Order: sequence, then structure tokens, then C-alpha cells
Amino acid sequence: SGSGALGSDGYSTCGTCGGAGEIRQQAGGGFFQQIVVRACPTCEGEGRIVSNPCQECRGDGRIEKTEVLEVGIPAGIAEGMQLTMRSKGNAGKRGGSPGDLIILVEEIEHAEFERDGENVIHELFLNFADAALGTSVEVPTLSGKTRFKISPGTQSGKIFRLKGKGFPVINGYGQGDQLIQVHVWIPKSLSKEEKAALEKMRTSKNFEPNPTRTDKGFFQRIKDMFS
Repeated sequence: SGSGALGSDGYSTCGTCGGAGEIRQQAGGGFFQQIVVRACPTCEGEGRIVSNPCQECRGDGRIEKTEVLEVGIPAGIAEGMQLTMRSKGNAGKRGGSPGDLIILVEEIEHAEFERDGENVIHELFLNFADAALGTSVEVPTLSGKTRFKISPGTQSGKIFRLKGKGFPVINGYGQGDQLIQVHVWIPKSLSKEEKAALEKMRTSKNFEPNPTRTDKGFFQRIKDMFS
């Protein structure tokens, strides 16, 4: 029954507190004296002790067991947040109220996405030709794959924003965005034909770096990325 006693007559009055569940002690001296009341250390405030304990729980009123629970995870939940399941914690001692089960959320790394609040970040690697000529690419999102256009002359570090493709705002309205950061992939080794083609382009004035004021630097792109 959770009482810890073997039957209704398995209790006896606590000899320390006389059944009061508390003890009184006098503190101070002289004219300044006070009575301190605290829970009885013998019966832990119950006023009675188990004289004939249950053999299964040994008088504690609880036994150890494991229960598998199904937990609802709200969309948009993030690292460090907690979920509470009322009265699903440990049972109270000798028939006391049960505690709550506190679930701490921990995110694991994803192979293609990185999270920043409600936004999700994906790094896209393009070869030199696609970045220079433009192309159409397929990228993963939280809701499946989508295709979008890469404009000619896209620079390494360019950040594209897919509105509403991020995480939903938990317990609220709105949706974050997906940020796609472009990295232009430079091969480490080239064939003779590739080297010859690049040597011809090396002397072209069009291939000389010529950044304008509208070309944002690395730190400005990072700032824009998280704003």
C-alpha cells in the first residue's frame, strides 16, 4: 500500500517525540530564551515508526521499478530546455506524493545543418565553374530538398537566405530562416589541360580581383548572417 508497514497494526508511536512528529528545544540563556521546533529525527515528522516492516520494501514504502513513458516533443525545442511530466518522478516515501520527472533536452550534431536560434545554417560547396557561370542547385532543408538558383559571379562566403525554412518559434508564432553559406572549392591538383586553361585565364583582366564597396568582407557577412 506504500505505507512500509506489514498491515495496519505495523506501526508504533515514536518514542522520541511521543507521536507529535516534532521536538522542541530551548535555545539561548538568561532573559533571552526561545523554543526551537524541528521535525523529529527519528520518525522524520510522521509521529510513528514502522515496527513491523514490509519485507519487500523493508519499511520504506517504495520499491524500484522502471517504466517506459512516451514524451511529446514540441516543434522548435532547443538545447538546454526542460520538459516536466507531473507526478512521474520517484514515489513519495511511505505513501507521500510522487515527484515530477524533469527531462533535459540535449541536441546532437547533424551532418548537414547547424542551428542558431530559430535559424538553420547549411554550408554549400561549389566548384569554380558553377560559381563563375551560375547554376541551379538542390539543397537539403528541414522539410525536404529544394532547388534554388546560383547567380553568375557568386563569391565564396556569399550567404543566401531561404525565408521560413528554419525552426518554428516554440510556443509562439513565426518561423526562422535557412542560411546557406557558399564556399568555392579550389582543387588541390590539376591536369595538364586544366592548368593550361587556367594559365590562359590568369592574364585576363577580368580575373584580377576587383572588390567594390558592395562586396562585404568576412566579418560583415558573419554579422549579416546572424541578423
